[in-house]
Amino acid sequence: MFGERFRRRFALGDSGVKNVKKGTFWTVIVNLVVMGGIGILYYLMLQFIGTLTQGKALLGAAVFAVAVVVFLLLSFITHLQQYANTYSVVYTEVANMRIGLAEKLRKLPLAFFGKRDLADLTETIMGDVNRMEHVWSHVIGYLYGSYISTAIIAVWLFITDWRLALACLWGVPVAFGLLYGSRSINKRNSETTRKAALIVSDGIQETLENMREIRATNQEQQYLDELYAKIDAHERITRHGELVTGLFVNAAGVIMRLGVATTILVGANLILSGKIDFMLLFMFLLVIARVYAPFDQALALIAEVFFSEVSAGRLQEIYDIPVATGDDEFHPQGHDIEFKDVVFSYGGESVLKGVSFIAKEGQVTALVGPSGSGKSTCARLAARLWDHDSGSITVGGVDISTVDPEVLHAEYSMVFQDVTLFDDTVMTNIRLGRRNATDDEVFAAAKAAGCDEFVGKLPQGYDTPIGENGAKLSGGERQRISIARALLKDAPIVLLDEATASLDVENETKVQTALSRLLAGRTVMVIAHRMRTIEAADKIVVLAEGKVAEQGTPDELMQKENGIFARMHALQSVSADWSL
Repeated sequence: MFGERFRRRFALGDSGVKNVKKGTFWTVIVNLVVMGGIGILYYLMLQFIGTLTQGKALLGAAVFAVAVVVFLLLSFITHLQQYANTYSVVYTEVANMRIGLAEKLRKLPLAFFGKRDLADLTETIMGDVNRMEHVWSHVIGYLYGSYISTAIIAVWLFITDWRLALACLWGVPVAFGLLYGSRSINKRNSETTRKAALIVSDGIQETLENMREIRATNQEQQYLDELYAKIDAHERITRHGELVTGLFVNAAGVIMRLGVATTILVGANLILSGKIDFMLLFMFLLVIARVYAPFDQALALIAEVFFSEVSAGRLQEIYDIPVATGDDEFHPQGHDIEFKDVVFSYGGESVLKGVSFIAKEGQVTALVGPSGSGKSTCARLAARLWDHDSGSITVGGVDISTVDPEVLHAEYSMVFQDVTLFDDTVMTNIRLGRRNATDDEVFAAAKAAGCDEFVGKLPQGYDTPIGENGAKLSGGERQRISIARALLKDAPIVLLDEATASLDVENETKVQTALSRLLAGRTVMVIAHRMRTIEAADKIVVLAEGKVAEQGTPDELMQKENGIFARMHALQSVSADWSL
């Protein structure tokens, strides 16, 4: 029951499996103790009937009082243990799971995030985990504990009288068989409901993120109508799924409760034929009341188990994705980055096709080329944010595929085109580059990146909160904070992917000057579309259709007739003279 298949079915860790075992054990004990209370009631009635019919003296009240006190004490202790080993430990398990998921996501290659949108991941981390939390705390231990305790009681009932036992319990396997027979239907409904919920989440997120564009194009009503339609569809699908599940659950409950009627009919027939006495039938009727009680809830719990399998499968899918691993030590001989016949595919489409070049330490190497030629891909592969398919990428002679990404990233400062900032102050966002940096070091990096100009206009200066992802700042201001963060890290390798794309000409010149001064002696890889930003580069690598088409100094490439770089430079020079 608690094998690998069980663990994967409910997305449990090793500690979770142990907790389920404990919860199941104490649920069995609780059910048996409660059944002991039924036994006290039965023997009290047996004594009472004996007194009425045979004049036997009742056992002393003190005996029953002691029995009741012992029962209540055992019931309190076992219920307390059941609570501690189901609900309490589950909350710790859920906290550990969320932390574990965050750690897992942190180590996954970026290719994974390209296949999963934000709403999907958020629903998994929050919605799916919440769903599993309830299953772990309220369902699994209770359900399997009910199975075991009922099996123990059933054995005792069959030993006592197999005819009454059969009449009493026949409905249990039939009811559960009906539910398990509907498993595929319930699971399919669960998947459909979840997809509808995800469509609603995506619609809400899309509307909020694009509110400015929606208002600018006067499309508010159209987007709201579409969102209402998605919500209505989700409600219809949810109602249908709950109706189907409710039909099976209620049908199973009715079938199971038919055992009461059959027990009375069989018992009455046996009494009339003189094969049993009334007290035996009375005992079975008392037992029925308790045996069915756990399964009243268990029938609904099984339906929840079926629904939870979809969530567990999604969580397990994340756990099963291999993470990038490697050595914990990185001792390169210098920081030259060398690509040798690197091949990379994304989503089944070939992106790089045997790319080879060297970005030398102490030099600025610029990657240029048409959109989609593989420039940004090279930068991400160089930092092992993605893993290449074949070929090799080395830093200082060390193959980066053999180095743990976190160890490797300590040697990199990265500024990408899509800037990510946190809902915190300017100072905190820049200090992410180096946590132990002093205020003066943060100010120096900010000044070098040209942040002083706009920070001085903020109400609290560097202590001003900038909103979610820097919502209170312009695109150029956000990018300068990102550049300051990279400068503060002071790493030997710097990757700049369109780092000055959102800056005006004046600030772009200032940042370029700062970069030229502060990045001396480092390995710098720059990706840019504007030719003027890389005129001072030591080497230019031109990519076209996933291959290196040209490489050399700017002067060498400008002298090539019909060269790609020379043509791009000429086109941008012409476009600079355009006017309206």
